[in-house]
Amino acid sequence: MASNLNPAYAYTVVYVKDVAKSVEFYGKAFGASVRRLDDSHRWGELESGQTTIAFTPVHQHETDDLTGEVQEQRSKTRRNQLEICFAYADVDAAYKRAVENGAEDVSKPEEKEWGQKVGYVRDLDGIVVRVGSHVKSR
Repeated sequence: MASNLNPAYAYTVVYVKDVAKSVEFYGKAFGASVRRLDDSHRWGELESGQTTIAFTPVHQHETDDLTGEVQEQRSKTRRNQLEICFAYADVDAAYKRAVENGAEDVSKPEEKEWGQKVGYVRDLDGIVVRVGSHVKSR
């Protein structure tokens, strides 16, 4: 009997200081639709196409004890090993909306040599968010 072991990418979990604030921020700054915010405010999800972006607290005994503590952002000269990327048809307007709704301006949108227009901001927890176009095929 064969089993289906082909994975479907399901979640990216982002560890944040305040789940409810982050869910609200991503909704306003990036136009994401909230799928779920549980009553405990310890889990939130955004609609993001085929996958889900989920938020959970930085520190919680359920995962800290099993997999180790999350390394929090300590300096703006370093970034996490995670970058969240959103693609838009109008990158300039999306970037402007993000900054007007509390995202920290890092780098204004510009055309890149790989065929994408890209700008960068930081979220409430210092996580880098790429605001860009879809990469154009050559």
